[in-house]
Order: sequence, then structure tokens, then C-alpha cells
Amino acid sequence: MEQPTVATLGELRTTGWESEPVKSEIRRNVVAKLQSGEPLFPEVLGYEDTVFPQLQNALLAGHDIVFLGERGQAKTRIVRSLVGLLDEWMPIITGSEINDDPYHPVSAHARNLVAEMGEDTPIDWVHRDARFGEKLATPDTSVADLIGEVDPIKVAEGRYLSDELTLHYGLVPRTNRGIFAMNELPDLAERIQVGLLNVLEERDVQIRGYKLRLPLDVLLVASANPEDYTNRGRLITPLKDRFGSQVRTHYPLDVETEQAIILQEARPFSAPGMEVEVPEFMVDIIATISQLARQSPHISQRSGVSVRLSVSNYEVMVANAARRALGHGETDVVPRICDLEALPASTAGKVEIETLEEGREPQILDHLIRSAILTVFRETVSSDGLVRVLKSVDDNGPIDIGEDLPVATYSELADDMFPLADAAAGFIPEGSSEAMLASAMEFVLEGLHLAKRLNKDAVGGRAQYRIRT
Repeated sequence: MEQPTVATLGELRTTGWESEPVKSEIRRNVVAKLQSGEPLFPEVLGYEDTVFPQLQNALLAGHDIVFLGERGQAKTRIVRSLVGLLDEWMPIITGSEINDDPYHPVSAHARNLVAEMGEDTPIDWVHRDARFGEKLATPDTSVADLIGEVDPIKVAEGRYLSDELTLHYGLVPRTNRGIFAMNELPDLAERIQVGLLNVLEERDVQIRGYKLRLPLDVLLVASANPEDYTNRGRLITPLKDRFGSQVRTHYPLDVETEQAIILQEARPFSAPGMEVEVPEFMVDIIATISQLARQSPHISQRSGVSVRLSVSNYEVMVANAARRALGHGETDVVPRICDLEALPASTAGKVEIETLEEGREPQILDHLIRSAILTVFRETVSSDGLVRVLKSVDDNGPIDIGEDLPVATYSELADDMFPLADAAAGFIPEGSSEAMLASAMEFVLEGLHLAKRLNKDAVGGRAQYRIRT
């Protein structure tokens, strides 16, 4: 929709446009989307039956909302997506710092302009993207940042301190008739939290003792960690009481959702002339690592295991495969099991290990990766033909594989060991590339090792699989 061309207050009246509170505007658009079956937040996955019904209720009820959840649960993305529920364009009085409603101006500038020009008062149009304000609750956040302060420059220009035009409005007033988000609300100092009480209840602000009532029309949204919000007493009770709804978020409940998020969010390696193809079972392994980490007693669940872990692991895995392909002059980039050796670099900083023994972190991370591989192997690879693979290994002797080996080496192995190639071809798309087949073959060998059907000797980036004796 193009920006409307209406330029004056009189013209605006002739169009029949009516002003309404921002919460009513959002409710109207939510109703329209629900009636049409259109998703409210198409880019946020896994909340369709849990979080979104609570959020829809809150929006329909016209509530200010606080989102509670650990890191990496899409709280900020949901908050920013609320902008899509506003009308695309909104009229304001030209020059207004606080998006004054042309029919109900509240700032001194807007009131004076309407009094002077009447129906010829100029009108500007603001896009919905500009009706969103956001602040991270940092220790240096002040009341002036959020609400406002006297502007010494305006005083120096000759205005009296008692003149409302000397005010510099803070973030909340500047988001009037829009959505204001406060991230990590409990980290806001208590004396600053008090400044939000009037915004949430009386819907106005008071600045520096001025006899000024500035009625605001704002949807206030906040995010917080559940532990900070409920247990530590870092949020004053009156402020907590003023939020209408509290919505709990969560991590993906199943591997399929985690996979979908990975494929949506990851920005893996790409280069001209090179084709990246990630086997489904490798994506499944990356997702399963995160799922298992959220159940591990060795990893702090209070800190959480963010979906960012899955995304970073996926990107590093692909990058390691690309590095190998570049070294061998190959154009097909297909991750293999050996590429999972690169994951500790992207995992260690995103999980907190709970152990009394020093140096246990690598073993815990390795155990997670091995458990994920075995889980996916049992779900993916048919047991039919595995006996033939074991017999082939027994007949042909040990199999050497490694991170530094080109795809051609695996192609020769496939020619020599038909049962292994057949087992690998059984769970990848028909007509797959040699690089894809190489990845599947390595997956079968590692799965048989973790299932205690093959022995494995690993040194550096090389490994040898042999029959158990």
C-alpha cells in the first residue's frame, strides 16, 4: 500500500478516517487475520499450539504483555513481529515528536499548530515500522531515556523552564500510538521501574515535576528470564501487577521443529561454482544434539540451551565440509560425520557445563554428539542389509576414512564394498551425488560402531573401522 496523499486535517476528515487506540487497532487486525486463517507470526515456528493461543488472547483482551523465557526462545522476534499487526500507515500532525493524533493532539507543538491553522493543519503519514520503540534494560538506563528531560539547548534558545516546549521526550512518549518494548525488564533499576507505573496504569507520564499530563496511547511489551522475574525479587510488585498477561515461551518440543528452525535461520557457507547439499540425517543429528543437551544433567538447564546452538553448529559443520572440498578442488559440499569434530568450537560457548571435575567439558560434548548420531542412526537406517555390511568388512579388512580424504576415495570404497554402498543408498534420494553417498557411507560405519557392531580406532582426523573380535 502506497503512502496516502492526504496532506491537511480538513482533507483527512473528508476521507472518513477515524482514530482509535493502538490496542483497538491491533485487536481489529488480529481479528481479521484469525478470520482469514492467516498466521500472525509466520516466521516463528513451534508455538502454534502453545504460546500463540496465549498471545492471541492477550492481544484480543488489549493487555500489556510480558514474555517469560530463557535465552534463544524467539521472544524478541515475536515482539518485533507485533509491528505487523498495526495499520500500514498512520496520520500524525506534521512536526510532532510524539505522533500526535490529528483529532486529539496532546503535545504543546501539536495543540498550538491546530489552534493556529485549524483545518489547514499539515498532516504527515508514519509507516508502521516507525511506530515501534525498543530499549534494552542496561544499568545506565535513566528516567530521562524512557520518559524525558528538560533540553538545555531549548532553554538556551530563550524559552522559559516552565515552557512545555523545553522538554526532550524520551523513548516511551516518542512511541506514542505504537508499541514500546523493554527487553530484560528485571535488569532495570527499581527506581527506573517506578517510572513505568503511570505508563501502564494511568497511561500518562510526568517529567521533572512539571504540571504536565501527557496522556499516552502505547502497547507496552517486555521480556524477562523466568528466574529473574519470579524468584530474585528484581521486579517491583506494583509493576508486575500492571501487566495484563504473562506469556511463557519454550524451546522446540521436537526434533522436527528444531530442524525447521535450523533450515530457516542458518546462513551456511556459499561460494560461486560450489553447491552445498546437507543430508537430512546430518540436519537431524544437529537438531538432536540440542534436544539431548536440554535433557542432560551435565548441562545447566537454568541457563538454557538456545536454538542458536543448533544454528551455529549447522553453520560450522557446513563450513568444515566446505574447507575440505576447497582443499581437494571439489565443487560439491556435503557434510560428513567427520565434520562433527568441528562442533566443540561452536558449542562450548553456548552451554554451561555442570561438573565438579575439571577438563570434563570435551567428554560431555563428545558424549552428546555420539548419542545424537546413534539416535538418528537407529531411526534412519534399516537393519536390513547391515549384516551383509558387517560380513563385507570382515571379508575385506579394515576400512580407513578421514576428514582429509576426497570423495573419490569413498567412491572407490563403494565399488569394492557393494553392501555398504547399498545400505547407504537406502536412505538418501535416488540419483544422489557421490559426495552424498560418501556422507551416507560414513554415517553407516559410525552408526555400526556406536551400536557396538564395529570397532573404531581414531587418530587425528583419520579413523579405521574393523570387525569386532
